[in-house]
Amino acid sequence: MGTSQGQHRKPTKVKQHRRDLQDVILELVPKSWRRLLWSKVEGGRVLEVGVGTGMNMAYYPPAAAVVAVDFSPSLLTGAANRARKNGKAVEFGIMDAQRLGFADDAFDCAATSFVFCSVPDPIAGLTEVRRVLKPGGRVILLEHVRSDWRPLGWLMDILNPPWLRLSGDNINRDTLANVERAGFQVLTVQRFMAGLVKLIEARKEGQ
Repeated sequence: MGTSQGQHRKPTKVKQHRRDLQDVILELVPKSWRRLLWSKVEGGRVLEVGVGTGMNMAYYPPAAAVVAVDFSPSLLTGAANRARKNGKAVEFGIMDAQRLGFADDAFDCAATSFVFCSVPDPIAGLTEVRRVLKPGGRVILLEHVRSDWRPLGWLMDILNPPWLRLSGDNINRDTLANVERAGFQVLTVQRFMAGLVKLIEARKEGQ
C-alpha cells in the first residue's frame, strides 16, 4: 500500500473509532446506489476520496485507473486487502480530503460516497477536489443530506450535535449547496429516501 506525498494528519483514536463505526453503518447502503454512482464514472484517471475499506471497489469501471485515498490507515489496509483478493489494480494513499497531495488538474473524474458529512470543512475539501480535477472533469457524490422538508430539517439540526459527538457524522449538511459554493457547475441531482440521500453530478468548468 503506497502512501501519498501530500500532507495529512495522523488520526486520533477517537477519530479512528468514529471512522470504523461509520464504515460499519455504510455496509448497509444499498448496492444499487453504489452501482449507479460508479456507472457515471468513465475511464481515465479517477480519484476516490474516502475509500474506507473499499466497498465501492466492485463497481470500478474496468477502463479507469483509480487512486483511492482515506485518512485512516486501518481502513486503507482493509481496502488494499480487498483489492488484492479481487485482483483490482488500485493506488492507495493516506490523505486528508482538505489537503489533497496531488498536482492541479491531475484527474479526469472524482467520486465519493458518504464522505462529506464528516469532513470538518466540506467546502475546503470540495475545493481541493475541484483543484485536482482537469478542466471539464466531473465529480460524482453520493451523500446523505439535510432534509428539504422543514420540520424534519429542524429536527436534524437539533439532533446533529449529539450525533456528531457519537459518530463524527453531520446529518444536516447541505452538500448540494456546498458543491456549488466550491465552484462546481451542478449537472444532475437524483434523490433517494425522500431526499435524505442525493446523488450529485457536477463539473469543473473549462475545456
